[in-house]
Amino acid sequence: MAENLIRLLGPPAVESPDATPLQPRGRKAWAVLAYLALQAGGTGRSRTASLLFPDAADPLGALRWNLSELRRTLDGVTVAGDPLRLVLQPPWRCDALEVVGKAAKPGLDPRGFTGQLLEGLSFADCPVFDSWLADQRFRLDNVVQSLLYEAALAALASGALGEAAELATLALHRDPFHTDCNAVLVKALVALGEHRRARRHVTACGALYRQELGLPLPAEIRRALSGAAPETDPEMPATAATVRSYLDAGGASLWAGAVDRGLDQLRLAVVLAQRIGGAHLIAESLVTLSGALIHQAGGRGAEVADFLHRALQAEGPDGASRTAAAAYRELGYLSVQRGVPDRAAGWLDRAMLAAVGFPDEQARILAIQGMLASDTARYGAAVRALTESGRLAKAVRNRRQQAFSEALLGRVRLLRGELEQAADSLDRAQAWIAEEHWTGLNRLLPASGERRTLPPANWRRLRR
Repeated sequence: MAENLIRLLGPPAVESPDATPLQPRGRKAWAVLAYLALQAGGTGRSRTASLLFPDAADPLGALRWNLSELRRTLDGVTVAGDPLRLVLQPPWRCDALEVVGKAAKPGLDPRGFTGQLLEGLSFADCPVFDSWLADQRFRLDNVVQSLLYEAALAALASGALGEAAELATLALHRDPFHTDCNAVLVKALVALGEHRRARRHVTACGALYRQELGLPLPAEIRRALSGAAPETDPEMPATAATVRSYLDAGGASLWAGAVDRGLDQLRLAVVLAQRIGGAHLIAESLVTLSGALIHQAGGRGAEVADFLHRALQAEGPDGASRTAAAAYRELGYLSVQRGVPDRAAGWLDRAMLAAVGFPDEQARILAIQGMLASDTARYGAAVRALTESGRLAKAVRNRRQQAFSEALLGRVRLLRGELEQAADSLDRAQAWIAEEHWTGLNRLLPASGERRTLPPANWRRLRR
C-alpha cells in the first residue's frame, strides 16, 4: 500500500507517491494540524480556538472551518471529538509523530528529517501559539539531533564506519559544538584508518572552541583520537572464569569506594571478553563497565554510549534479556540527563520489554521512568512508577534501589507541596542509605532533624 506522508518538518506539505494530493489551504489549517499532531492526549476545542484564533469574532467557528479543511484534504485521517484528537491510520504517516514516537521505531533513518516545524510560517498574531511553536521547534530539533547521534553510534558499533562518519557529520552541521558527535566522528575516522583527517578535525574543533567559546578542546574529543584499550599481559588466560573474576573484583572495588581501581578492572574484563569472543560475555562486560562509568564516574558522553550500543549489538535481536534491559535502561538514563525526554521514554519502554521476568531490573527501570516523569512535571505518573519500583526492590531485597526510589519519591512529593509525606519518604531513604553506608546519595539529603523545618526553597538542592 502506497503511503501518504504529512510533512510538518520543513515547509509543510502532504506527499503521495501516486498522485498530486490536495493541500490544506492557509497557514492556520497547518497550525491546527501541527498542534493536534503533537498533543498526544488530545486538546479541548475551546483551548485550541482561543490559541489560534484569538481575534476572530467566532473563534470556534473559525476552528470548525479549518477542521473541515483538514478533513477535505486528508481523506482517511480522523480529526474529531472534544477533546480534539488526530488519529492517523495506514496509509497515512506524519514525520513529526515519527520523530517523537516511542524509541522512534528501531531502524528509522533520521536523515529524512530536515527543517524546522512548520518552516516558513509565522504566527505573530497568535502570541501564545507562537510561543508554543518556538518551544516545539526546539524540542524536535533536539530529538532529531539525538536521533542522528544515536544512529551514528549504532553504525559505529555495527562496523558501518562510513555511515557512522556521515551521520555524525550531519549532526555536526546542526550543532558544531556537540562534544559527543565530534567524538563519534573522530572514532569513526580513526577506525576507517583516516588518521590524518581525524587529526585535522580535532585541530579544527579545538580552534572553534577557543575562538567561539573561549574554552579548551573537550578531553573526550582528544581521547577519541587514540582509542587505546588498556594493555593486558598476553600470557594472561582469557577464559570466562577470568572475565567473571575481574567483573566481581571491579564490583567489589566500586562498592568499597575505590572507583579508579574498579574501572580499571572492568576495562580489563571487557578486553579479555573480546579476546574470547563470546557475544553474551562481551555484552555483559560492556554493560557493567558502562554502568560504573555512568553512576560512579559521572560518564555521560560518547564513550559510554558507544559501549552500550556495542553491548546491544553483541547481545543480538530484541528479547527478554537482563543485559539488554540494562543497556536500554542506561541509554534512557543518559537521555534523561541530556534533556531529551522523548528519546528517554522510548529507550525505557524498550528496556521494560526486555526486562520481562527480571523484577530487580524492572525496579531500576521504573525508578528512571519515575525520574523522567518528575522532570516533565507528570507527578502522578512519577509517584506510581516510583512506588512500584520500591515495591519490587523490597521484594528482591535490593535495599539500595529501594532507598534510591524512595528518595526520588520524596523529591516528587516535595515538588507537589506534600511536605509531611516528603519528609517521611526522605527519612526512610536516609535510614536505608545509612544502613548501606551509601555516601554518594546520602550527601544529597538534609540532616534528619532539619527536614521538617526547612522551607521548600532549601530543598531544591535535591533536584541536582
